[in-house]
Amino acid sequence: MGRRRAFIGSFTTAGGPGVLVAAVDDDSGALTALGAADDVPDPSYLALAADGHTLYAVSETDEGAVAAYRVSGDTPELAGPPVPVGGSGPTHLGLFAGHVLTANYGSGSVTAVPVGAGGTLVGVVSDVRRHTGSGPNPARQLEPHAHQVQPDPSGRWVVAVDLGTDSVHVYALRDGRLVPHRDCALRPGSGPRHLAFHPDGAYAYVLNELAPTVTVCRWDAAEGLLTPLRETPVLAGAPDGDAYPSGIVVSPDGRFVWTATRGQDVVSVLAVDDAGAALRLVDTVPCGGHWPRELAASGGYLYVANERSGDVTWFALDPDTGVPRRAGSLAVPGVSCVIFG
Repeated sequence: MGRRRAFIGSFTTAGGPGVLVAAVDDDSGALTALGAADDVPDPSYLALAADGHTLYAVSETDEGAVAAYRVSGDTPELAGPPVPVGGSGPTHLGLFAGHVLTANYGSGSVTAVPVGAGGTLVGVVSDVRRHTGSGPNPARQLEPHAHQVQPDPSGRWVVAVDLGTDSVHVYALRDGRLVPHRDCALRPGSGPRHLAFHPDGAYAYVLNELAPTVTVCRWDAAEGLLTPLRETPVLAGAPDGDAYPSGIVVSPDGRFVWTATRGQDVVSVLAVDDAGAALRLVDTVPCGGHWPRELAASGGYLYVANERSGDVTWFALDPDTGVPRRAGSLAVPGVSCVIFG
């Protein structure tokens, strides 16, 4: 069995290495940098193909693109030219039904790019679907801002979280076209950013950037229906200064949810109650750096991509309480995400 690796995205315009491959020590959780590629500007978010050999990265620029890398070795190798996504500022991507999907924050749209033979990208998009609407926050919600796109656990639907319109869009993908199915409206002004599903697939947790909360939703995969149930704060009290939640991850056993909040620079621990239907704030701990942009959980450790301090910090997780304890860090300037393969 091969060694485990981490793949780290970063902002090259902030001095980041681009796409970085790191080795993972299963005993300590430690990361060791192996090799990097800066062929594509600002590869801020990554997704790994199921075979573990091809990595996809957005290029979070005004032009917006997606690229494929071969990652069989220790240094990523670009597999063909980046493909323009027909939208600006892509912040997230997911893999679904033979396509790479991107959420384009700047243009408030979702793009589908077909994947060809061997995991390479077909050179043109098959669809771009622009959202409509706005929200009550004049600084952040004058127009749509798609922030995340991913398949649901059943593999039947695509869900796209839009910060600008306070909504989650549900799509089907047919013949490369994104077919609107339903929209789920969340509380006006909440500013949803990212969504994570409970392992049983019956609930989803939407992290709200403009109001430091998580919205617990029931997910009906048969109907493709997301129903909001309740909001839970991710901070113990009113924040002192900036508080912009960013990343959310659910433990593999479904007992805990962790979130990151920029400005406050904390990781919040929430216990999952009522078989997934409720969350309860347990604790907050320092994130180990400044401006935590994304979280990942792997091998009993929690990893935090601290963008402005330029490090990936890892934490050992208490199996009974879910509370993280800082264990180490790896310097990565402009880091934006970390995933595992």
